[in-house]
Amino acid sequence: MKEIKVGLIGFGTVGSGLAEVLLTQQKRLEKRSGLSIRLTKVADIAISELPPRFADVTLTRDAKDLFSDPDIDIIVELIGGIEPAKTFMLQAIESGKHVVTANKALISQEGWDIFSAAAKKGVEVGFEASVGGGIPVIKALKEGLVANKILSIMGIMNGTANYILTRMTDEGAAFVEVLKDAQEKGYAEADPTYDIEGIDTAHKLAILISMSYGMRISLEDISIEGISRLEPIDIQFAREFGYKIKLLAISRNHDDHIEARVHPTMVPENHLLASINGAYNAIHFTGDMVENVLLYGQGAGMMPTGSAVAADIVDIARNIQSGSINRVPDLSYLPDQIIDRQITPMEELFCPYYFRITAMDKPGVLSTVSGILSKYGISIESVIQKGRKESGPVPIVIRTHRAQESAVEKALAEIDALEVVASETVKIRILEDQE
Repeated sequence: MKEIKVGLIGFGTVGSGLAEVLLTQQKRLEKRSGLSIRLTKVADIAISELPPRFADVTLTRDAKDLFSDPDIDIIVELIGGIEPAKTFMLQAIESGKHVVTANKALISQEGWDIFSAAAKKGVEVGFEASVGGGIPVIKALKEGLVANKILSIMGIMNGTANYILTRMTDEGAAFVEVLKDAQEKGYAEADPTYDIEGIDTAHKLAILISMSYGMRISLEDISIEGISRLEPIDIQFAREFGYKIKLLAISRNHDDHIEARVHPTMVPENHLLASINGAYNAIHFTGDMVENVLLYGQGAGMMPTGSAVAADIVDIARNIQSGSINRVPDLSYLPDQIIDRQITPMEELFCPYYFRITAMDKPGVLSTVSGILSKYGISIESVIQKGRKESGPVPIVIRTHRAQESAVEKALAEIDALEVVASETVKIRILEDQE
């Protein structure tokens, strides 16, 4: 039986998970691939020894020991971040090694350099675990949906944000309170900025857009808003309107331009994505042949992510065995078919909106607000105003019909400048029922 040897850079949470998968599932992988896939060398500067069950694996502090080892076929990068991860990936490729990573920031921001280097060297890049953790999203796009023109992508792609929103919805708890609890339980990082401000989700969306539409895109092309300004009152009003609030990644293919945005969204309660709770992820594709496809599962974690990395290793190992390297293009499209396409300016977006305006409870305030919205062509569908305070502000909640983002921005700027308005208006876009 042919042996495929694997080198691993980084024995942290995901790295140790991969090692566990390759060890415990070794017999199963042999039965399914006809190959003996073994982890033989680990590079990590933070540990002095590996667990006893990995006694036959060599530990080194220098990643170059992996690149120079002629017996290693595949090198896995699981340290995260841009540098030195990018340098390690390029050095591995230059050494003629196939590479696998779970690093969405690296792939979304520096992926073109890595894919170009791999193409020149005739090696493969696996990155299944970079989007959706244990959910086989990348493979679905590369192979399962290859006959489809992808019309749209929508997804809950960050488990931390979804966990926080689920707790806020179910318990009525405040954002800060839930975030602190999530950090204590290990669901959120000490610095949760990437998760709660939508940056992690945007990295993943960039990768999916590249693969779905065969185009180049950078993080700067994506409009990004996080969930830190949401309050329990917004969750409550959403429920009264028949919605749940989710942090969504959204892209729509308009042929000559592409939407690319991440923001809190009111999702109709009967929509598939409204039922995705806790730390789970879900990615919804619409294809011209298959129509709607939903992929759901654990989007992070040691074993789910380790499983996805192992899947890439097995795919590459099979290609090595059959002499069919690069049988499937890394980004689904052939390199010469990947083009530049225009990103839809955010101000051109049309959708319904939710506004929570905090204003003094005085006669004529609502009519003034309504007049400003009308001035910019924004039609009101419904209004809720609860509670009265003799000396303090109250929330005025408005749900609009479809309106243009540029008009909404101008109207809210004028409303927030009113003396009776106490704080900046909260704006949440609403996903339309047919979407």
